[in-house]
Formats: sequence, C-alpha cells, structure tokens
Amino acid sequence: MALMRQCSKTGCRGGAVATLTYVYADQTAVLGPLATYAEPHSYDLCARHAERLTVPRGWEAVRLDIDYSVPPPSTDDLLALADAVREAARPRPHASASVPPTRSAASDHGDPTEGVRRGHLRVLRSP
Repeated sequence: MALMRQCSKTGCRGGAVATLTYVYADQTAVLGPLATYAEPHSYDLCARHAERLTVPRGWEAVRLDIDYSVPPPSTDDLLALADAVREAARPRPHASASVPPTRSAASDHGDPTEGVRRGHLRVLRSP
C-alpha cells in the first residue's frame, strides 16, 4: 500500500495533488482536487503537470479549485502500514505442516511422473 499517490505522467515522481478526468462525449477535460480513490480512467497529476495542462484543440478544460499542496499521509494509511509490518514480522508455521498435501488427478491414475499438488503449485517427483 502506498502512502502517497504519484503523478501519472511517465517519469514524474511528484506527489499527486489533482485528478484529471476526460469526458469524451462532451470533449471536456476536468481537472479537480485529488480523488479519494485512484480510478482506472482518471489520471493523478502533480502540481507542475496540473498547472501546465493543455487539452486537444476543440476541447474545453474545466479547472476546479485545487489545493496544490501535497496532502500528508492520513492516519488510516499509517495504521494500515503498521499493521502490514506487524503481519510480515509475525512468525509463520511451516507451510507443509499447515497445508495438508492433496493428490492430483494424474497421480490418482498411476502417473509416476506426477507428484503432490499444493494449491496452484505441483511438486514433481524424480524418477
């Protein structure tokens, strides 16, 4: 989980402060405050790219009031990161002890080259 969203422009490492959304039917580009969630068809921009935004000829640019300061990480982000670190540091039981092996369909039919299947992985026995 990232603490801060980055600018969508290739090669830019700036922190996102605005969200750009295109309304193709109206030939409009809407630049507004940073959206709560990253959406697949919107683009997060840093202050530099948001200020320099240009739209295609014939399109209209709608610019809403934007606070160009990079927002600090929220406490929810920090708590989620702390929980993830605690979970990663927690000792885990050995995988073979916690997951009982199951036989694959091929080994049930007597195929000597097929081995034990664990989840999506298959262990092949040596001949």
